[in-house]
Amino acid sequence: MTLTLAPLDERALAYDRMARALDHLGDTWRDWPDLASVAAAMNLSPSHFQREFTRWAGVSPKQFQAALAHGAAGDLLRDGASVLDAALETGLSGPGRLHDLFIAHEGLTPGEAKTGGAGAGLILGKAPTPFGLGAWLIGPRGLVALGFIDEGAPQRTGFEHQGVGEAQAFADLAARYPGADIRRDDAEAVRFARRVFESGEPMPVALYGTPFRRQVWRALLEIPAGTTQTYGQLATVSGHPKAARAVGAAVGANPISWFIPCHRALAADGRLHNYHWGVARKRAMLTYERAHAA
Repeated sequence: MTLTLAPLDERALAYDRMARALDHLGDTWRDWPDLASVAAAMNLSPSHFQREFTRWAGVSPKQFQAALAHGAAGDLLRDGASVLDAALETGLSGPGRLHDLFIAHEGLTPGEAKTGGAGAGLILGKAPTPFGLGAWLIGPRGLVALGFIDEGAPQRTGFEHQGVGEAQAFADLAARYPGADIRRDDAEAVRFARRVFESGEPMPVALYGTPFRRQVWRALLEIPAGTTQTYGQLATVSGHPKAARAVGAAVGANPISWFIPCHRALAADGRLHNYHWGVARKRAMLTYERAHAA
């Protein structure tokens, strides 16, 4: 059976509650709570929760519990150490399945890639994503950066990133390209987001950065959905086995969240503490991927 995902705006609005639901299911799946009890924990009726969760995730709560049980992925939600080793048979296909998206090689010359966007005309705007409201930076050759907006997020404590508000998210993206000519256009960001997340069109990316960083970012694309690597493992795969710290810095500088999956990189201890756009979002991304791993 093919499940119908909700429109993008609806999925973005549902993200905060769905992230809490993923966390709750990860903590309770061994007890196999019924739909009513899970819905009550989310302050929703069973029918409302069933519909909202399924339209956001593409799998029902029961299917999701089965995936957690099959792969013992409860540990993933707590410390990021586990990996699902089998997939759900969900019947998903077409543009709603995010991992069917094609990410093209960057369309920049080596000189352009090294400049950090000097002289480039870029569009900055906010638009929905399945993981909440996104801060998008778009160039004539493709997506330049994607971050996330969490108004009212608590301040960072230690390594625990909780998210940032709109002004800080926009300032973060713009500061990465100080030489670019950036203009605000939310409508264009919305059109781009819908092309990618709803229509499933091919999405070119324009990766400005040093050759070393772009090499690490390409290595991130080689990590299969539903799996993770430590920074040390990623350093080896990217051809820099003695440069784990530098590789970690390059991962942290990745400008395009979700599509270039820095959320799949973990510290040596397996914790999720150091994701720039919020620990809850990294947990939701990893869990979503494991429920859809093929």
